Amino acid sequence: MEVMQVLHMNKGNGETSYAQNSKVQGKILSIAKPVMEEALVEMLSTNYIPESMGIADLGCSSGPNTLLVISEILDIVCAKCRNLGRPAPEFRVSLNDLPTNDFNSIFASLPAFYNKLNLDKGSGFGPCFVSGIAGSFYGRLFPSKSLHFLHSSSSLHWLSQVPAGLMTSEGAKNKGKMYISKSSPQCVLDEYSSQFQKDFSLFLRSRAEETVQGGRMALSFMGRRTIDPTTEESCHHWELLSRALMSMVSEGLVEEEKLDSFNTPYYAPCPEELELEIQREGSFFVDRLEAFEVDWDGGVVDNDIGGGGDETTFCTITMGDRVAKTIRAVVESMLEAHFGGEIMDDLFRRFAVLVDDHFSKASTKYINLAISLIKKPNDMITHCNI
Repeated sequence: MEVMQVLHMNKGNGETSYAQNSKVQGKILSIAKPVMEEALVEMLSTNYIPESMGIADLGCSSGPNTLLVISEILDIVCAKCRNLGRPAPEFRVSLNDLPTNDFNSIFASLPAFYNKLNLDKGSGFGPCFVSGIAGSFYGRLFPSKSLHFLHSSSSLHWLSQVPAGLMTSEGAKNKGKMYISKSSPQCVLDEYSSQFQKDFSLFLRSRAEETVQGGRMALSFMGRRTIDPTTEESCHHWELLSRALMSMVSEGLVEEEKLDSFNTPYYAPCPEELELEIQREGSFFVDRLEAFEVDWDGGVVDNDIGGGGDETTFCTITMGDRVAKTIRAVVESMLEAHFGGEIMDDLFRRFAVLVDDHFSKASTKYINLAISLIKKPNDMITHCNI
C-alpha cells in the first residue's frame, strides 16, 4: 500500500466526510492549545519579533479545524505584540498535507478567513499570506531557516509506510489483525517501533533544516502512557475494527487473505520513545511534554436527530455510531483501496455495534501526547548514535 496515494481524510461535506466528523480532533486541539500558546509566547518573549514570520501547519487536513488553528496562532502572536507595544509581523502561513488532501475545500474557505482578518484589523493583525504545500512531512518541505513556528495535530501517528517486515515470502506475520494487538508476535511490535523511529527521526532532521534558531514546534498526536504498545489505550479501536472485518471473513464477505495482508501505517508512541529519538537527532530541546485523555467520541453528549418537537421522531445516536463515523472519516480511503468500497457501510455498522458492546463493559480513552520543542543554537546541535 502506497501511503501517499491512499491516505486522506474523507473529502467534502457529506455525512461521512471528515469535515462533519472531526470533533475528536477539535477536542484534541482545544486540550493541547495551552502547550501551543506557551510555546508561541515564550518564543516571542525570548527572540526578536521578525518582520515576516513563517508558520506551518503540518498535516492540516481540511474542514473547520484547519483554519481555526491558524486563527488561534495569529491571535496569540498579535496579542503578544500588542502587550509588547510592537507591530505584528506579516504572516507567511503554509498549510501542508499529502497531495490527496482536500485542498480545494481549504482554498474555497480562504475568502471568509481573509475577510475575518480584515474585520479584525483593529486587533493588530499584520498581512497574512496563506499557501498550500502538498507533500509528506517525512522529508523537506520548506526552504532552509524559513520557519519560526510549526504546528501539527493528529498527524504524526501516521507512518510514512506500512512496516516492510510484516509481510514475508512465508506469509503474514500479523494474521487476522491490522495493527498491534495482544496476540501479535514480538516481531510485529518491533517492526512498528522501528518504522516509527526512522520516521520521527527524519521528521526532526527535516524540520531542523527549515526552522530558525530558537524557533518552536508544538505537536500533538495519538500515543500511550506505558512502554507496552499492546495497551488498550493505544490500539483497541484497531482491535475492534479487525474483529468487524473478521466477522465478515467468517461470513464469506471478505477474503481472509485480504485481512491478513492489510496493516495500517499507524503507531502510537510512548513519551520515552519520543524523548529518545529527540535526543538521538539532537537538534531540539524538549520544552514540555504532556499526556492527556480524550473520549473516543470527543466527549459529545448523546444528541437526537429527527426534530420537529415530536418525541416519536427522535433517533438517538449511540456512542458506537459516533465513533464509527469518526474512524470512517479518517481510515475509509485506505480500507476502500484494499477491500473495495462495497463493504464500507456494512463494516462500519458492525464496528459501531462492537464499540457499543465494549463501552457497556469498560471505559477506554485515547491518549494524546502534546509536546513543544525548541530549535537549538547551531553550536549546541550534536547528533549521537545511541
